[in-house]
Amino acid sequence: MKKFLALFLSLVMVLALAACGGGSSDTTTAPGSDAGNSTGSSLNVGVFYYTYADTYISSVRTALDAQLTAAGISYTNYDCNNTQATQNDYVRTAVTNGCNLLIVNLCTSGSADAAKAIMDIAGDIPVIFFNRAVEGDGEEGTVLGAYDNICFVGTDAPEAGHLQGQMVGQYVLDNYDAIDLNGDGVISYALFKGDEANVEAIYRTQYGVEDADALLTAAGKPALSYFDANNAAKYQVDQAGNWSAQAASDYMNTNLASYNESNGNMIELIICNNDNMAEGAIAALNTAGYNLGDGSSTTIPVFGVDATEAAQELIAAGKMTGTVKQDAEGMAAAITATAKAIGEGKTVTDAIAAAAATGDIYSIAEGIANKLYVAYAPFTA
Repeated sequence: MKKFLALFLSLVMVLALAACGGGSSDTTTAPGSDAGNSTGSSLNVGVFYYTYADTYISSVRTALDAQLTAAGISYTNYDCNNTQATQNDYVRTAVTNGCNLLIVNLCTSGSADAAKAIMDIAGDIPVIFFNRAVEGDGEEGTVLGAYDNICFVGTDAPEAGHLQGQMVGQYVLDNYDAIDLNGDGVISYALFKGDEANVEAIYRTQYGVEDADALLTAAGKPALSYFDANNAAKYQVDQAGNWSAQAASDYMNTNLASYNESNGNMIELIICNNDNMAEGAIAALNTAGYNLGDGSSTTIPVFGVDATEAAQELIAAGKMTGTVKQDAEGMAAAITATAKAIGEGKTVTDAIAAAAATGDIYSIAEGIANKLYVAYAPFTA
């Protein structure tokens, strides 16, 4: 009986702490976010990440924790484990427990239905969606234009693909003979896609190759050739949608068993939707004796997106060729500026305008005044 009573009391305490700003077993309450500890803001914020496991998202979380705390804004972080139903439940709990602003990294990227479900739960509470699209390709404004209390802070999805494709194409042109390991005059590539339905992944997959091909063919060179003629999609996707290093490593290890220098058909170039997948591909190459950064091993060019700290280290070590910077600090700063403006009583549209005015890396989407873009930038050193 005593054991039962102790367990019951422990459960009551956990439930009591579930209020937004108070933390629970399902949330991480960062320093400065306990209820009542705000140092100048009436905001009580729930921040819902699609997963803590994503390296880029982890960088955003670290930056956002620091900036919200510095702004005196109370907040609670939620790890939604890439499950939309879990995210919906967490948002529902946060609303019930008094959150007055929601910052949401949508689990099901590009899903108008998922975004609308969050808005229905939020009611009149302002919602800042960030990083992962709330609308599908060709549906611009269908969600962002349907509510007065919604805004978005993210990136212009095609931009990363265009920048990566241009980077890849120029590098191949500048180093053609060295990259062409079997001397057949054609560059064989592998492509790793992070998520089948994610808008960012779709555009990166498309333009990472299309723009490279455009540069090559304009210079009189053949277009890139996907290494496996039997794969009509011309990419390998993380089936779990996690953009993971493990998925890319597993694929690459399998690829190298059949496509290698001994067989005269070595994969000569690797394009990845993000730096996590680039890391995984490099790990497989290292196992096979490539990209060791020692000056003696052959280096297969590997490109990613995000410019994570790990990717920057790999580039500095000569193991990775280039990436596209997705500015985690800039993303966090824009979210914080938007939140502060909302806390001061501004409409979400005016809050986005205020955030856009804080730096030249920001711009407002054409025709959608409540959507703010954070610029990408190439990174090679």
